[in-house]
Amino acid sequence: MPRSARRPTPATIADTAEGRRLEAARRSPDWRRWGPYLSERQWGTVREDYSADGDAWAYLPHDHARSRAYRWGEDGIGGFGDDKTKLCLGLALWNGRDPFLKERLFGLTNPQGNHGEDVKELYYYLDGIPTHSYMRMLYKYPQGAFPYDDLIAENKRRGVGQPEYELLDTGLFDENRYFDVEIEYAKANGDDILMQVTVTNRAAEAAELHLLPQLWARNIWSWRPVKRRPLFTEIGPGTVRVTHPSLPEMQLVAEGDGTLLFCDNDTNTRRLSQTDALGYFKDGINDYVVGGDASAINPAREGTKLAVHHRLMVPAGGSAQVRLRLSAEAPQGDFDTVMAARRADADEFYAVVQRGIDDPDARRVQRQALAGLLWSKQFYQFDVPQWLAGDPDQPPPPASRLNGRDARWVHLNNADVILMPDTWEYPWYASWDLAFHCVTMALIDPEFAKDQLILLTREWYMHPNGQLPAYEWAFGDVNPPVHAWAAWRVYRMDRERNGGVGDRPFLERVFHKLMVNFTWWVNRKDSEGRNIFEGGFLGLDNIGIFDRSKPLPTGGEIRQSDGTAWMAMYTLNLMRIALELAEENPVYQDIATKFFEHFLYIADAMTRIGGEDLGLWDEADQFFYDVLNLPGGQRVPLRVRSMVGLIPLFAVEVIDGEMLDRLPDFAARLDWFLKHRPELAELVSRWTDKGRGERQLLSLLRGHRLKQLLRRMLDETEFLSDHGIRSLSKIHEQHPYVFEHAGQEFSVGYQPGVSASYLFGGNSNWRGPVWMPVNFLIIEALLEHHEYYGDDFKVECPVGSETYLSLKEVAGELSCRLARLFLRDDRGRRALHGDSERQQSDPAFRDHVLFHEYFHGDTGLGLGASHQTGWTALIALLLQPRSENNCPFVVEAPSAVGETKAE
Repeated sequence: MPRSARRPTPATIADTAEGRRLEAARRSPDWRRWGPYLSERQWGTVREDYSADGDAWAYLPHDHARSRAYRWGEDGIGGFGDDKTKLCLGLALWNGRDPFLKERLFGLTNPQGNHGEDVKELYYYLDGIPTHSYMRMLYKYPQGAFPYDDLIAENKRRGVGQPEYELLDTGLFDENRYFDVEIEYAKANGDDILMQVTVTNRAAEAAELHLLPQLWARNIWSWRPVKRRPLFTEIGPGTVRVTHPSLPEMQLVAEGDGTLLFCDNDTNTRRLSQTDALGYFKDGINDYVVGGDASAINPAREGTKLAVHHRLMVPAGGSAQVRLRLSAEAPQGDFDTVMAARRADADEFYAVVQRGIDDPDARRVQRQALAGLLWSKQFYQFDVPQWLAGDPDQPPPPASRLNGRDARWVHLNNADVILMPDTWEYPWYASWDLAFHCVTMALIDPEFAKDQLILLTREWYMHPNGQLPAYEWAFGDVNPPVHAWAAWRVYRMDRERNGGVGDRPFLERVFHKLMVNFTWWVNRKDSEGRNIFEGGFLGLDNIGIFDRSKPLPTGGEIRQSDGTAWMAMYTLNLMRIALELAEENPVYQDIATKFFEHFLYIADAMTRIGGEDLGLWDEADQFFYDVLNLPGGQRVPLRVRSMVGLIPLFAVEVIDGEMLDRLPDFAARLDWFLKHRPELAELVSRWTDKGRGERQLLSLLRGHRLKQLLRRMLDETEFLSDHGIRSLSKIHEQHPYVFEHAGQEFSVGYQPGVSASYLFGGNSNWRGPVWMPVNFLIIEALLEHHEYYGDDFKVECPVGSETYLSLKEVAGELSCRLARLFLRDDRGRRALHGDSERQQSDPAFRDHVLFHEYFHGDTGLGLGASHQTGWTALIALLLQPRSENNCPFVVEAPSAVGETKAE
């Protein structure tokens, strides 16, 4: 079937070929066993660091990666492997000029980059479906020598205030002297994997390329005794028998006249330690192809790593293709038929997912966002007790390790496929990133999304005290508690997809573990028992004047507006889950009441004015601020107008009257509590004044304060940009906030682009850019408030325009502004590509979209991690039209400009 062929669009995802595979995968893991589970970078990670000083970047640098066997995982270009990466497929390239094979992506370590860690390659995730039965990505490989040294030297020369020096800036792609390398995978069945590589020469002259598809076994034998090692053995022309002690025997068949080269996935101690060791090491194929060293490959034509070496002369503007197949049984169907069928399956699948999206560019952007999310699924293994103790066949780790990074997480033993934020810059999970990944993943694969949310609460992840692991560099750090929000949203999306039938066992299972986590938050982060939380860093990096994850230079502590608001949101999320569960089990009405009461106490602490004056709301500025409590008892509002003061918007829940009728015990307890504590009830809503459809509102913001806060947020001289809500008010551009203490001066100014300081490593910035996850939560919070207030509650948007919109229309306006980051404007330009004419205009670049970590607060230029297709993939939901089969909380743009009148 040709690529352009289209089948009639089925009614639902379940009616597609991929939908049927997903259903089969619920009963058996076969269709999920193989996928893009290799990271793009294993070197320079904490789990591979066995140094005495904890400098992971220096211990295993990029220059060692080709010669050193990894302990805990594998990496490769376009990698594809089983769900434990015991066997791995990937691609190596050589243009005849590089000093070594291109087997993995290059980038700068955190100390090398002028804004921290930074990948320096051009690659794009273009397509994929949830079972990975079809996957496609593109890598752009220069024909000139890759400028490793130039990239390091120039970025080192540039200061923190200068832009990063990127691969396109080197001139290496001038005159189109590069190859487009398209990597496709397809499955005929669960263990029948097809790999096709298509190389296109973009230059005006013919060029030679060494193309080497590779298969290797992850090294499981160098760390402890094993009874039997994997072995690859040539058994015929282009044919290899693949044996592994814990996998069925497989066979690899390579088409064409490529030469089979064998070595072993073992560390080259001869190169790295100047020993006289003998062997066919991990870099043997590199030494043979690049250095001409025939002694580096095994003449017996066997080993634990192999490559199929193709030497191609690709004509100007022409293409060449290489194919191989790895299967456990006799291949099912010929190569062309299977590959064409899987491409058609992908088209069929997205025809259903994207039904109602008329704009071809929006469909393209959404499909690439979802492809990037799927390509970011990685096998992650990290056994902290083993890492601390060392391996039997290796030297023991330094004693300092027992008191160093993650030493208190001795329960943590991970070995699972996980949705990563980014496969190069963040090839490890982060708890709050994962929550957003799951919400987007639920659009196409709710079962996997639910499994991921459960996974992080399992005993080999969650600390015995109830804390969720934050991220590999510091599991004990604190991310915002958004897991319950994600679980509830994924549950709703899955319920909508299944005709109103929700997965109660999933919801109940995650709820019980999150109650333990909630208790940890209350016991460990509310130090004075006042319902004011000092959450610490909370994922917002440099947003404040201090590093909030460390002791303050002033002494004392910060009572955090965002930490407290996140907890208010958490209580409402758990309350809503409990109410859902109470529909079938009345016992949960008691638990729902507990969280309702807890929310009111937090609201009291956040908003109280007068008396002891613990409130975080500043009446004069009509904004929420952090408050610094100094050792002598002095309280200092830290008047930084930032996302910290907008996060209270997120704590909102609307309860409809019909639910209260179905849950009489809960309703009775609410009435009793509100009757006896009316001062608390008045903080969050006019409980006796019901909104649309007999609805009740729980929110940290009653109508007046909500409008005052939105006047700040929707002001284009403050938070509102052309591309979403900034993380810091633009007012601080001319008026930085300055705090003085004991002769020291601390300040925060508006920085719309990359960070101008090295706080938190300098590789992300919350002092002005637009961040997708918090913008998404703002949109959702506006929609929730609209459910209560209805169309008659209007605010000026933008402030000063005399245009008044309902909160639903404001949410739609913000969705449109965020979409402008990715979609072509009337000049055909994408904001995220900035001033790069090649990326804006070149047909070979302009439709390949990156999903950056964050975006410039004024221009929309993509910044930070370039492939953060975890939470930035949320744009896929904002582009999705509402329908009975799709996400119930996405929105349309305003149908008109709103009402232009006095409010």
